[in-house]
Amino acid sequence: MTAYLTALGINCALGMDQAEVARRLFAGDCSGVRSEAGWVPERKVAVAAVTGPLPLMAPALARHDSRNNRLLLQAVQQIEPDIQAVIQGYGRDRIGVVLGTSTSGIDEASKGIASYIRHQRFPDGYDYRQQMLSAPAQFLVELLQLRGPAYVISTACTSSAKALMSARRLLDLGVCDAVLCGGVDSLCGLTLNGFSSLEAVSAQRCNPFSYNRNGINIGEGAAVFLMTREPFGGSIALLGSGATSDAYHISAPHPDGDGAVLAMDKALRQAGLAASDIAYLNLHGTATQHNDAMESHAVQRLFPEGVLCSSSKPMTGHTLGAAGALEAAFCWLSLTSDGRLPPHLWDGQADPQLPALRWAGVDDRLPPQGPRRLMSNSFAFGGSNISLILGEAR
Repeated sequence: MTAYLTALGINCALGMDQAEVARRLFAGDCSGVRSEAGWVPERKVAVAAVTGPLPLMAPALARHDSRNNRLLLQAVQQIEPDIQAVIQGYGRDRIGVVLGTSTSGIDEASKGIASYIRHQRFPDGYDYRQQMLSAPAQFLVELLQLRGPAYVISTACTSSAKALMSARRLLDLGVCDAVLCGGVDSLCGLTLNGFSSLEAVSAQRCNPFSYNRNGINIGEGAAVFLMTREPFGGSIALLGSGATSDAYHISAPHPDGDGAVLAMDKALRQAGLAASDIAYLNLHGTATQHNDAMESHAVQRLFPEGVLCSSSKPMTGHTLGAAGALEAAFCWLSLTSDGRLPPHLWDGQADPQLPALRWAGVDDRLPPQGPRRLMSNSFAFGGSNISLILGEAR
């Protein structure tokens, strides 16, 4: 069954809606990644924050008031007419919610605990449920008064890619007629200090696949799709998906990329496509030593003739639990615009230890004729690998 991606709400360091994000994405605008002090003791780190205004939480939803949920609310408000249309068409029992996150409301929880340690009381408005991983889905259920399945997947950097896979499964099984799916993550000190302790955070804008790469930038944002059985005027679909688990190491990927290759191959087989049918590949591309090495070898193995590709993380940072949905959204924007592609932004200093890849530039476009299919990769700690294929439905 075809799973159509009929609407998209989005925010990240590139902007606060589809038009702004697309304009800056395809122009290669990295201005949203800035070096800041205060996140990690005694050093600056580059972060990619959402700087636009976020909506206030209604008093009736005050217990859900976290930055993570405000990012989610801002994205959902962009597609509220589409959501209300499927509510009217299918009923609230037939609409599900599947999201990915890794932070939820942990920043508010950290501040609440700090207040308790200093003053022996939690701050006004503190609610421990904000930090639960299920919080974003429960927030949307209450906001929209939905009664279908609602849950959150948290598998680190593959979370929201898995959410899209899970949403399609709900449609395939006939459990839902429409699903709100995607991901959201917010900047917080816990995450930044955790990655810093692994010596994985760069003080400068990240430099994926370069000989000089020295770590990630952490970002924040939300990307929420409305996935439906019917096209509702759009023809972009989730054509295929593949998931694997290396179980190789708690944080390092399999050096040969075996699980990554298998995930991409499974996505191709589900979509009924060959590697040569893929016009563009959005790489996970974190700019860490191990990820970029693994992914380079995996891509070269599956695409020996090459494929246009790029990492968009120099423009958005690594949005962790939101990354899979956000980067799938970039593919969606390429397909719904004039075929422009996110350019690969780096210092041009190739690592001689890595296979050479075909980098997309600001002038590259998708083919104007024929079906256009794009792939997006997400890889996570614990050897979790996801590959998604978006394209025009047959």
